[in-house]
Amino acid sequence: MKYFIYARKSTEEEDRQILSIEAQLVELKEFAAKEKLEIVASFQEAKTAKEPGRIIFGEMLARIEKGEANGIISWHPDRLARNSVDGGKIIHMIDKGVIKALKFPTFWFEPTPQGLFMLSIAFGQSKYYIDNLRENVKRGMRQKLRNGVWPSLAPIGYLNNPKTRGIDVDPIKGPLVRQIFELYASGDYSLGDLERFCEENSLAGFQGKRIRTSYFFTLLQNIFYIGLMKFGGEVFEGTHEPLISKKLFEDVKNVMRQRGKKRGKIKKHDFPYIGLLKCSCGCGITAEMQKGHHYYRCTKKKQNCLEKHFLREEELENQIKTYFQKVSITTQETEKILFELDKEETQAKEEVIIIVQNLKSELENININLEKLLDVYLSEAITTEEYTTRKQKILTRKLELNERVQDFEQNGVSWVEPAREFILSLNQANILTQSTEKKDLAAFLKNIGSNRILQNRQLLLDFKIPYDLVAEGGQNNQQNLTFPNWWAGRDFRHKSPTETWRFILS
Repeated sequence: MKYFIYARKSTEEEDRQILSIEAQLVELKEFAAKEKLEIVASFQEAKTAKEPGRIIFGEMLARIEKGEANGIISWHPDRLARNSVDGGKIIHMIDKGVIKALKFPTFWFEPTPQGLFMLSIAFGQSKYYIDNLRENVKRGMRQKLRNGVWPSLAPIGYLNNPKTRGIDVDPIKGPLVRQIFELYASGDYSLGDLERFCEENSLAGFQGKRIRTSYFFTLLQNIFYIGLMKFGGEVFEGTHEPLISKKLFEDVKNVMRQRGKKRGKIKKHDFPYIGLLKCSCGCGITAEMQKGHHYYRCTKKKQNCLEKHFLREEELENQIKTYFQKVSITTQETEKILFELDKEETQAKEEVIIIVQNLKSELENININLEKLLDVYLSEAITTEEYTTRKQKILTRKLELNERVQDFEQNGVSWVEPAREFILSLNQANILTQSTEKKDLAAFLKNIGSNRILQNRQLLLDFKIPYDLVAEGGQNNQQNLTFPNWWAGRDFRHKSPTETWRFILS
């Protein structure tokens, strides 16, 4: 009789296996020497036996079929098989007489009907153990999810806390991941730019692997970063700290739908308005110096351009300041409006208290609805798919309400500061009409206007929101700004910034 020694453990990590391969080999060789068994070769493998397909195990059985050995020495039957395919193959080879003996220090076996029956039971117990373990793990994972705890490896930006068994924000990677969302939401960065950002900031993935462009599709759509968890197609509410707000997450989704814009690098020149304008033909505007003056013209990269004129820089600045005058208010007018804003802020603080109470009341109703939905699902009145869809909608609404409560409690009058900044920017437009700082003129023009075109030596642009509202109204709007009817009878605090500006100017 010739024997092969087979030693196996389920993982390469030493701390995950009670008996290492080396320990098994020592025990098996001592057992073979004691029993006076001839060992032909030893096979060792670090792979789970719950699924068929072990390469070294298959190689050993193939060599047995060739007649190199007719017996196997192993620590226990569960080292040979934990699945019905491998277990059945060993029993079949024993029935055929290919395997004449199996030796275990911890298990008795003889190639008899009784011995085969006991071996089948041992293999069955091994399979039952692994199947039961799998179910216990799944049950534990589901319970962790119901408790709001992520049961697996935390995504980039978070850390698994071995003490609390929870998920904590990574103090180093967390802010960088948040910045990735912010950069992409701006629309000025492509996925390739994000990859370069990770390289420049030494932000790596799991096991220090480089974060590739394709991974950002997964990262930017992961609801884990807003406090929710998706597992097995179902959405759960997490107890971990959200890394970003839902609004930022939605902004990223919108940019992703539009595929974003590639980050452009503006070259520095001696001419302050280069990169600010385009010709009516679509080409860029370049500049040159003649007799001590700067002149701007089309680059003529398209042959069909009909623009033949140069525009002197001083004339361009006069046109820029004309646009500034359309959205400017005096310092005296600014002070009056800011005084009215201060009064509105005081009133708003009182109203915020009522709003927060109403939001919290709605949150209580949502929790009740979640419990009712679960009861309906457990009574099998709705399908799993319907339950998952409804639950996700309710949790999304709950997340929105929580964010609004937090926003009102921390920044209940956050709308006031943007309003002040807007009014002050209108006053800045008035100040810049007398300024000679070219960089300030260019920066402010870029801030208030889009589609800036030079046509027939005339500067054309579209005012951005909310500056277009001031420019459209002309002097009448400036009077409204001076003596505003501040949002009378309107719930302005729940409206977008665009709607808010329209109320200011109404």
